[in-house]
Amino acid sequence: MIMDDKRFLKIDKHDNVVVALENFEGGQVTVDGATIEVKDPVNQKHKFLTQSLQKGEKIYMYGVPVGTANVDLAAGTTITTANVTHFADPISLENRKKHEWQPLDVAAWQDRTFMGYHRQDGKVGTANYWLFIPLVFCENRNLKVIEETLKSSLGYKKPNQYMQYAHDLIGGVDADQSPLQQRVFKNVDGIKFLYHDGGCGGTRADAETLLRLLAGYLHHPNVAGATVLSLGCQHAQIDWFKEIQKELYPTGDKPVIYLEQQIIQSEEKLIKTAISETIEQLKEVNKTGRQPAPLSKLVVGLECGGSDGFSGISANPAVGYASDLLVSLQAATILSEFPELNGVEQDVIDRCADDRVAEKFVRIQRAYEQQAKSVGSGFDMNPSPGNIKDGLITDAIKSAGAAKKGGRSLVTDVLDYTEPLTKPGLNLLCTPGNDVESTTGLAGSGANIILFTTGLGTPTGNPVAPVIKISSNTSLKERMSDIIDLDAGPITRGEKTIAEVGGEILEKIIAVASGESTKAMDLEQNDFILWKRGVSL
Repeated sequence: MIMDDKRFLKIDKHDNVVVALENFEGGQVTVDGATIEVKDPVNQKHKFLTQSLQKGEKIYMYGVPVGTANVDLAAGTTITTANVTHFADPISLENRKKHEWQPLDVAAWQDRTFMGYHRQDGKVGTANYWLFIPLVFCENRNLKVIEETLKSSLGYKKPNQYMQYAHDLIGGVDADQSPLQQRVFKNVDGIKFLYHDGGCGGTRADAETLLRLLAGYLHHPNVAGATVLSLGCQHAQIDWFKEIQKELYPTGDKPVIYLEQQIIQSEEKLIKTAISETIEQLKEVNKTGRQPAPLSKLVVGLECGGSDGFSGISANPAVGYASDLLVSLQAATILSEFPELNGVEQDVIDRCADDRVAEKFVRIQRAYEQQAKSVGSGFDMNPSPGNIKDGLITDAIKSAGAAKKGGRSLVTDVLDYTEPLTKPGLNLLCTPGNDVESTTGLAGSGANIILFTTGLGTPTGNPVAPVIKISSNTSLKERMSDIIDLDAGPITRGEKTIAEVGGEILEKIIAVASGESTKAMDLEQNDFILWKRGVSL
């Protein structure tokens, strides 16, 4: 990154735009030794041209083309959705270049461990949860009753901080806030409930996708076992669920309670049976405590949401550096959100470990893009109004910054949605850019911790995988400190390097993997949304 003037940043030497690091009213500036007249104000995080362009010429950022000029543009012009159109270079398997990457120096972490839960299949969890899984939305009401009962009786219920506030407003008596009960099972970190709207009423393909995703959660390293509730007449049958588990997780051997309401008949009996049998299993699960585990047992998901013009400069590359550290330690990372690889596909192809991996990426990416185009959409429509307002005016700009989360290591494998991770190193997982659908998919493929960068502020968590939130700017950290765990803002001010913040992220991962809570966990943000493989960007 090049900073001739600390008010502006040129990310790559090939770029013909610079990023405003603060609001700029306009005037003369010096970039690469040349004086440029900026006639109009430039908002923080937005970009202006360092050279004049004719209509149709390309705009470069992060060293790659990210758009074309709609009209002739003078040097110093702020680029906007009105004068720039998204552009991405075509991709080619035939011209795949060899990618050179050397593992980072990880001597400081080589012998480090985290305190995790060791599973029989060799995986290690960063938490120890019991999971309740409904095979159909008809069981959501029963799930709610069971959740209220078990969380209260077993010491997992948190006080509602707003109850007394509401009572004060209406002049009522003091709200009943019973003192927190100690957890009955010290080694069980919580009981989680996967509410969803699927399992019946949709296509059979939707039901299969749901069951594959639920299988990933049941066999997740952070899950000790599960209670599965079925109505009985839905598409997503218990026997089908068992078959899918055998296919995807043949070595899985966790305690699972299966209950079918139409066989048990009485709702009261179903609920009581679920509660009693679960408590008996929790007694056994509680016998397993945290033990040291090498960092190579970490599987870290890489996600962004509510991105801004600083995300690709600070938080995302810092996460990418942390990913490279983890890969250098023989751990696994998973980069999701395929629409946010639009514009950097060739770089991804070049980084694939072999032709098979590259071909699988292209096949899945092209099919997804064609599906979007078939309904009048496309990856170029991915940026949200919030993204655009904060400087991400084309999908290629957003993608080039988002891809920084994957660092520079080789891509060892490509996973389709619900496909379980099997290899260490950097993996790609096909998910939408939708925050919750993507984080849901990351956990479903085995991520036992998720890094989540944000520039605007996104209150997203996951039921089974701790989510660590990293802000791209310090202003967000100060405004929404209740959802942010780490701040990468010092990078944009030149106070810290990307490597320094990447090391801090790795230290935070180790702490959370050993039992430290995150802001999303404190707020009980247990978001779970199935991607039905329709068009979602």
